[in-house]
Amino acid sequence: MPLLSRYARWKKIKYFATDIDHQAMILEVGCADGWLGAYFRTIGYVNYVGLDLKGPADIVGNIRNWQDIGIEKESFDVIIAFEVVEHINCWQEFYDILKPGGLLMLTSPVPHMDWLCRILELVGLNQKRTSQHDYLVYFRDIPLFELIEIKTVGFMAQWGKFRKPMR
Repeated sequence: MPLLSRYARWKKIKYFATDIDHQAMILEVGCADGWLGAYFRTIGYVNYVGLDLKGPADIVGNIRNWQDIGIEKESFDVIIAFEVVEHINCWQEFYDILKPGGLLMLTSPVPHMDWLCRILELVGLNQKRTSQHDYLVYFRDIPLFELIEIKTVGFMAQWGKFRKPMR
């Protein structure tokens, strides 16, 4: 694993996990090798579910087909999607499966700095992308959700916390 990616994992845990109740129903979209789920389970989170297009995810499938893969409407308190939203437009799906008042936690490249992410990938300092970044978005422009906080990390990544509005 590239050096910057390892460092980012630890920083993401410290930034995001403090806001999540241990009993919360958590869905991680794009869980990849399961590192975050392994961490959560180690420290006592019991309701974590990882979703990805391939194993070793708890659910293998596409978030766009959430109804077909056994996910219920408004069934999660927290959705985590690290380095996902630049690959797929899934705002409506996140909205549909998150409970009112639930948290959405995201990371993604800052759109105007994606070129630098690509260079870091090419020299082996950053994790290689799995598909094109066709859906880059500035977190201040995310639809459907209330902004809680945006943090710019290393001037090229954006980390955000959002809330689904209550009805």
